[in-house]
Amino acid sequence: MRLHAEFDVRAMITMFDEPLERSRSHGLRVSLIEAQAHRLGLDTIFEGCDWPSYTAAFERAAARAAAMGCTHIVFGDIFEDTHREWTERVSATAGLTAVQPLWGESTDALVREFIDRGGEARLVTVREEYLDASWLGQPLSLAVVDELTAMGLDPAGERGEYHSVVTGCPLFRSPLEVIHGERVRHRGCWAIDLAPAPEASHAAV
Repeated sequence: MRLHAEFDVRAMITMFDEPLERSRSHGLRVSLIEAQAHRLGLDTIFEGCDWPSYTAAFERAAARAAAMGCTHIVFGDIFEDTHREWTERVSATAGLTAVQPLWGESTDALVREFIDRGGEARLVTVREEYLDASWLGQPLSLAVVDELTAMGLDPAGERGEYHSVVTGCPLFRSPLEVIHGERVRHRGCWAIDLAPAPEASHAAV
C-alpha cells in the first residue's frame, strides 16, 4: 500500500517447502497465496526449498522476476541490519534493487496504520512461549494490538511472537474469506490451517 502509486507491482514472490505445499514460516497453503495474488491482480513466483537452500532458491526467484521485466523487489523488513544486507545481496544477483519502505519505523505505528487504512489480517502461527492456541485465527484488531502491547510483546509480531495472513486491504479486489481448519503444535509454535472459502458462483438464465 505504501508504494502502490510509485511502483508498477507485477508479481509476488513466496518461498515454500520443497513439495510446494506450505509457505515457509507461515505454513500457508498454495491456494491461499494464489487467492491473495488474484485479488491483487499479480502474477506469482513460487520456489520450493529447505532452510539450507533458501538463499539459492530466492536468487532463482529474483532471476525469474528480472526475466519478467522487474527492476526492484519490495521487502517488508522493519529492522535487523543483517537481514537487510541479505535482501540487498540476493536482489543484486539478478540485477534488482531491494526496496525497504518500512525500515526503521515504529512497529506499533505500522500495525496501527495497517488497520486504520482498512487492512485485515488473522493470526496463523503463535509462539507458545508468548501466546497460546486460543489466539489462532483471531483478527488483528486494535484491541488485539493493545492487548499484545500490555503483555510486553511486539504488536506487529516482529520478534517472533506471531505470524499473520492478510485477508483484506484497499488493494484487494474483494475480501478473502477463509475456512478455519485444524490446529497443530510444532517446534514450540501453534499453527492453524486456513483455506480460502469457495468463491460464490452466480448463474444467469
